[in-house]
Amino acid sequence: MLIIDAWVPPQSAWRRLPLSSLKSLQERFHPELAQFHSVHAFTNALVQFEITQRLFKTSEWSRILDRNRWFQQQAVQKLCQQTMQCISRPTLFAYSYAALDLFRYAKTQGWQTVLGQIDPGPIEEKLVLAECTRYAPAGIDWQPAPAQYWADWQVECALADRIVVNSDWSRQALQQVGIAAAKIEVMPLAYEQSEASKSWVRTYPPQFSHDRPLRVLFLGQIILRKGIAAVLEAANFLKDEPIEFYLVGAPGIPRPEPAQPHVHWLGVVSRSETAQYYQRSDVFLFPTLSDGFGLTQLEAQAWQLPVISSRFCGAVVKDQVNGWILPEVTGDAIAQILRICLHHPRLLEQFSHHSWVTQEFSLTQLSAQLVQQERDPPNL
Repeated sequence: MLIIDAWVPPQSAWRRLPLSSLKSLQERFHPELAQFHSVHAFTNALVQFEITQRLFKTSEWSRILDRNRWFQQQAVQKLCQQTMQCISRPTLFAYSYAALDLFRYAKTQGWQTVLGQIDPGPIEEKLVLAECTRYAPAGIDWQPAPAQYWADWQVECALADRIVVNSDWSRQALQQVGIAAAKIEVMPLAYEQSEASKSWVRTYPPQFSHDRPLRVLFLGQIILRKGIAAVLEAANFLKDEPIEFYLVGAPGIPRPEPAQPHVHWLGVVSRSETAQYYQRSDVFLFPTLSDGFGLTQLEAQAWQLPVISSRFCGAVVKDQVNGWILPEVTGDAIAQILRICLHHPRLLEQFSHHSWVTQEFSLTQLSAQLVQQERDPPNL
């Protein structure tokens, strides 16, 4: 059984509304699950909840906490209404920060509980706070999570029989704050390539020039946690070189002044529109300070795009094989690697040939790992 906040099948009225702001909502569906009758969602109630939150102009953290509580209330109510016909002990899998009430209910029923940890937790927050102290210009309104957020999370971890993280970096971060190593299992995210990406043929020019510059893609939230300060610093170092930077995503920092003409801020696009940006680019930048995994790395590799990544995320990049792993997240480190890309397009072509999504990140592999977790008792 799948319980999700929004689910919009093809026949839904939400699909017929021509509002661009609903694009992401309209994509909340997967045809391979359409045949099952055990998908439960609260789409109309979710839209009403979000409208109410905006009308009352609640703060971002208040909205996050209220949304997490709202979803748990809806989900527990749905679970209470179901009659479980199980031949073995049920397992409840829930994602971090919206699992507490669900786990409490599951424990009253004698179920197993698995927490899907979406990020590296409090350690990540400390890294962002340090970055804000170093780089934050006026206008950045970043706020750490309220104490209750982390207190509830600690209880979630205590109630979880297992905790699934998506990278070794997350595993290390959780252990640093006292989460038992025996509870933690590393399972990379899964990614299924589109047919279009499988047939895509990437080409590079013999050399880059101002007529055909090196095109660098940064796709994701344009925030300090994602390493944007270092990206902009690198762009400044390389302003006289034939390099163009394309920033795709929601801006979470003000644009620096004066504007850099070779840095293009393209704003938010829907998931279905990202393919064109992967296709047009020569190299993908993922200099995150901290990520639970970083699925865009796999998206980029699916389009045979070499990736420049930090080490604070999922282990996707093979250094000097299909991309580069930054020794540190700084503008200088990024600029040095981009200069290599600029002067060695054949190397980019070679890395591109080694960029593909391996079986390690398949749905089949993830499914086998999850099933194994259910069968094996925790090593506590």
